This record gives sequence, C-alpha cells and structure tokens, in this order.
Amino acid sequence: MVVLLVFILGVANFALHKAVLESGHPFLSGLGRLAPMSPGRFTLAVEFAVLFVALLVTAYGWTAIAWAYLIYTLANGLAGWLILTGKV
Repeated sequence: MVVLLVFILGVANFALHKAVLESGHPFLSGLGRLAPMSPGRFTLAVEFAVLFVALLVTAYGWTAIAWAYLIYTLANGLAGWLILTGKV
C-alpha cells in the first residue's frame, strides 16, 4: 500500500514538473548551464532517479522514506505553485 502511495505521489511530481517545464518561466533559462543535455531531460532524469530510489527503498520495508517523499512532494508542489502563478 505504501509503495502505491509513493507511486501516486511520483505521478503527481512528474505532472507538476512537466507543467513547470512548459511554463516558459525565465528561471528555466538558467538551467542550461547546469545540465550537460537539455535541461528538461536532465531534471526529469533526476526526478525519475528520486522516484525510483523512493520506490525501491519503500518496497524493501523502509516506510519512513514514504514520509520523506511526501514532504518532497509537498515542497515540489509549493515551488511549482509559486512558479506557475508568477509569484517568483
């Protein structure tokens, strides 16, 4: 059940991430210097790595990671909301 929750949170993170990438926010133009490939691909790869590790560790019984991933999702949600509404 906890693995399913982490998976659903991961889907929400990817949806928010895609919305932010498609927003065209000026902050995203600065990411080009940090990523060797396109910034969108790099950040999505990092997002996938975080989700993969969270799912793997949770599947092995470390349910506290689910709480950490929930906090990570809430932080992403707040940052995404700030970017998408133009408050940043």
